[in-house]
Amino acid sequence: MALKAGTEDKKKVAFAAVLLVVVLFLVLRMVFQMFSGGTQPASLPPTVAQTPTSPEIQQAGAEHEATKIPASILNLDPTLHPEWMAAAESLEYAGTGRNIFSMSSVPVAIEKPHGPIRPSEQQQVAQGPPPPPPIDLKFFGYESHTGDPRKAFLLRGDDVFIAAAGDVVDHRYKILQISPLSIQIEDLPYNNTQTLPLVQN
Repeated sequence: MALKAGTEDKKKVAFAAVLLVVVLFLVLRMVFQMFSGGTQPASLPPTVAQTPTSPEIQQAGAEHEATKIPASILNLDPTLHPEWMAAAESLEYAGTGRNIFSMSSVPVAIEKPHGPIRPSEQQQVAQGPPPPPPIDLKFFGYESHTGDPRKAFLLRGDDVFIAAAGDVVDHRYKILQISPLSIQIEDLPYNNTQTLPLVQN
């Protein structure tokens, strides 16, 4: 048992010594590369020079051919070009009414207006106040006695009014003149005078 245990310890020590040698080799190699500046890559992919199109050549709606950029960070140019940005912002989309998200859509036919949307000032006629409402009384007769003023009989719905010249009917209508075939009445709120003919029953 003692001999077997001693053999296992020797194997562990030898394995640890080999591992330590490998780690030291890797550390020394890293330190050497750091102080020597590292190794340069053998060859770099050629940088593609992109020539921008001038704003005078670029036109709104013109088709541009895409340029493929190699997938390498070293080829990217971080320089900002204000003239390129200004040319891109000045582009305006001039559509024809076609659905740009559908290949088979046709342009929409937009009907042109036949006249002005808003009427001109000449077409707008100045409207005055609305006319006063008609007097809703009916003159259906009168009575006259010698020496007494003439009294008229007025009807509105089921109500009958008997009034002489100068009287006010229903707190609104003033009797101005009573004639055998007509009566003249003033609508006090509207200051409107109307003549009502005699209505035969």
